[in-house]
Amino acid sequence: MQRLMEIPGVGPTIASALVAAVGTGSSFAKERDHAAWLGLAPQQITTGGKAKLIGISKHGNRYLRKLFIHGARTVLHLVRDRTSPIAQWADGLKERAHVNVAAVAMANKMARIAWAVLTKGERYRPAALVGA
Repeated sequence: MQRLMEIPGVGPTIASALVAAVGTGSSFAKERDHAAWLGLAPQQITTGGKAKLIGISKHGNRYLRKLFIHGARTVLHLVRDRTSPIAQWADGLKERAHVNVAAVAMANKMARIAWAVLTKGERYRPAALVGA
């Protein structure tokens, strides 16, 4: 839980709920599966080998999704260090998209980072987001 709380927008409530729900995260093959389980990734329809993304499904764990979106809103509005890579990414996103779309996108990114922290057993590295 302490490694998860290093992620911006993730506090003790999100960290404890996530660990209680998914444990080490090994039940998901990749981070997109984890985000889709939370209902934060676009629904994917594939026909004839072509993938089409149609919008956020909102299926999955409602409680965790709500917590991640509230944490994402905190990152979008209240983070003081605007020089961090995740804050710069969020600022660019806010310029391009509606604030609610930006909040869900930020929550999706936070969920994917949380999955990586859980499965790899490493600490959150903000410098790894520079190329993202």
